[in-house]
Amino acid sequence: MGDPALTTEVGRVLVTGGSGFVGANLVTELLNRGHQVRSFDRVPSRLAAHPRLEVLDGDICDADTVAAAVAGVDTVFHTAAIIDLMGGASVTEEYRQRSFAVNVHGTENLVRAAQRAGVKRFVYTASNSVVMGGKKLSGGDETLPYTERFNDLYTETKVVAEKFVLAQNGVEGLLTCSVRPSGIWGHGDQTMFRKVFESVLAGHVKVLVGSKNVKLDNSYVHNLIHGFILAAEHLVPGGTAPGQAYFINDGEPVNMFEFSRPVVEACGQRYPKIRVPGRLVWFAMTAWQWLHFRFGLPKPMIEPLGVERLYLDNYFSIAKAARELGYRPLFTTEQAMAECLPYYVDLFHQMKNGQTPRAVGVPA
Repeated sequence: MGDPALTTEVGRVLVTGGSGFVGANLVTELLNRGHQVRSFDRVPSRLAAHPRLEVLDGDICDADTVAAAVAGVDTVFHTAAIIDLMGGASVTEEYRQRSFAVNVHGTENLVRAAQRAGVKRFVYTASNSVVMGGKKLSGGDETLPYTERFNDLYTETKVVAEKFVLAQNGVEGLLTCSVRPSGIWGHGDQTMFRKVFESVLAGHVKVLVGSKNVKLDNSYVHNLIHGFILAAEHLVPGGTAPGQAYFINDGEPVNMFEFSRPVVEACGQRYPKIRVPGRLVWFAMTAWQWLHFRFGLPKPMIEPLGVERLYLDNYFSIAKAARELGYRPLFTTEQAMAECLPYYVDLFHQMKNGQTPRAVGVPA
């Protein structure tokens, strides 16, 4: 085991997916800390011009562009990915090829280019789903085996890519590690609460699913970024992070309905109180999904995988990250919620009024 006291500066930084929710917040934090940062993404950056920020638009599948992206860089934070949660019969060959091209082959391109360019550190963004699979997980840790049940392309590609990244640790001088977030939320989120709001606005939230005691964990974006930077700082010969994976979350397992309740109520919406057994809903949605694929019925209100996350404990320990990286969440859930509640209320009303949510800048 490495020495947690051994750390290094991250130096000049490349952030892939720098225009995305996590990437833009990470770029902003690195700039605030005085780093020279290159943001690389398929879409133009929405961040304000900054003397230490270089923006590169391009495709991670293009070898020449990737070579330019890693040139002169000390540390790579790889956050770019296609988040494709489709599974089963909905996965066409086209979707499969697209997800693997970006999430797997794009990651391989980036690692190999980084090795050729003499990059020292590579932090990969995986997901807690790489070890999930329809089982109750209460305080799961990094010794859990990879899941072999792939209900969505995102998880499947993340497992393949994480295995590759960690296997490349130490090859041609590049030290690698992987960070496994839970559901990511905060200012700029267009996924987690967007789905909640879509269900509320469609009138689908009539009951609560599963027991109030069932919990999952989440990763507030600024807690996650703190974990990213700590992981990079510990990617040093003899340090703790090389070749390792870490769960990074808020350290406060919570029932998903109780977590989202204050947001929904702040938006002026009533939240139901009646609860129904999760297993019953899972069977109903599984049957509905089968009818959808077989006979073309509308898609189920919620996918069976989503139901599982509502009625099975699904949270992970941050003890390894605390022990080896010195990670402690910077913000409690209560503090983070107070910080980003106005953003979520604004997002809800944009959606309610049929507006396309505005491109969201990141507060400095």
